[in-house]
Amino acid sequence: MVVRGGRTVRDLRRESRAAVLQRLYFDGPMSRHALGSATGLSSGSISNVAAELLADGLLEEAGSVDSDGGRPRTLLRVVPGSAHMIGVDVGETRVRVELFDLTLTELARVERPLTSSGYDVDVVVGHVRGGVAEVLRTAGTAAGDLLGVGIGVPGIVEPGGAEGALVHGQTVGWDAVPLERLLRRTGELPPQVPYFIDNGAKTLGQAEMWFGAGRGARNAVVVLFGSGVGACLVTEDAEQGRAVEWGHLTVRVRGRRCRCGARGCLEAYAGAEALLARWREAGGRPSAGADEETALTELLAAARPGDGGEPDPVASEILAETAEFLGAGLSDLVNLFQPERVLVGGWAGLQLGAAFLEEVRGHALAHALAYPAGRVDIRLGRLGPDAVTVGAAILPLADFFGRGGVPPAVQQVSSPAWRAALDGRLA
Repeated sequence: MVVRGGRTVRDLRRESRAAVLQRLYFDGPMSRHALGSATGLSSGSISNVAAELLADGLLEEAGSVDSDGGRPRTLLRVVPGSAHMIGVDVGETRVRVELFDLTLTELARVERPLTSSGYDVDVVVGHVRGGVAEVLRTAGTAAGDLLGVGIGVPGIVEPGGAEGALVHGQTVGWDAVPLERLLRRTGELPPQVPYFIDNGAKTLGQAEMWFGAGRGARNAVVVLFGSGVGACLVTEDAEQGRAVEWGHLTVRVRGRRCRCGARGCLEAYAGAEALLARWREAGGRPSAGADEETALTELLAAARPGDGGEPDPVASEILAETAEFLGAGLSDLVNLFQPERVLVGGWAGLQLGAAFLEEVRGHALAHALAYPAGRVDIRLGRLGPDAVTVGAAILPLADFFGRGGVPPAVQQVSSPAWRAALDGRLA
């Protein structure tokens, strides 16, 4: 049966289930009466949807509250263990894999370092496969029970049709890598369990907008500051976020060579890898064999010694120059998109912290136009180094909500055309 706007009764039922699930997810526990007010659904619709979701094991009763003169009202909440998701962060120094329950409580994690082999595709694929198997084994979760595996990767992600997403990671040497096809090659996950592959800055943005410093904002730019730099734009037109290659804006014509091969990119001056390279060129001496995170800690300690000693002038100058480059880069985002908030995350951004952000903020506001600069709030993200994996896990979770809480194993079971048509008419 088709109703107004070309939607079927089944579409309306799915939307109602999604509305109830999401409201309870973010604001529960709630009574059926409160759900009606919060979602705009009728009491009859709320009763029917709640009964379905209780029967599906997605909701449970969670006590009661007094009503105004009537019987106590039963509270409903989402059942944490009713579904599971995996989030993967293909980062700059490691691959991190985490298993979550439906409420995004971490159940298991594993980290695999990326060493001299760097972003070798076979190494990364092996780390992801092995990490997924290990977290499922640790938590005792069946692979078929997963809503999906979300993966945050560097670079541009292109939908790849039947073979899944293709990853164009120019800075890490990936050219149209069919990541999903490579991951499915061993058949370790059932075919009905979907992969959701997206840019790491976008998954960071997802996490901060759902659970972090972006909550309540209608539009924001979320910046990932790690070995390189990237950004995710979230607007009312792109609620799920849009990754932008901010790190490859040209900030100096004929400037330093960037990892992407071009000259003068912001990333060639403001990413942690470039920052540390400029420190070494100026005479800085991180410990032999130190990885990027350790070396950045040493640079920060040299520039801002905590024991009251004299700051190292070279480290201080490099850090100050990096703050100016980042501030100028942020001013471009402020002028172009006029966001309510700019959130800075990523391991390097969080490690440098609030004091460094204050310098960056000052440069950003000085370079930006007065009107958008006067409206923007520039702050650190709240979710810490796990934000990319949390955001990656949100990808299958958002898909699950969009399907009204129907697991992929049920959603992808095919029916004859006559059955689908009949179901649509009788729904």
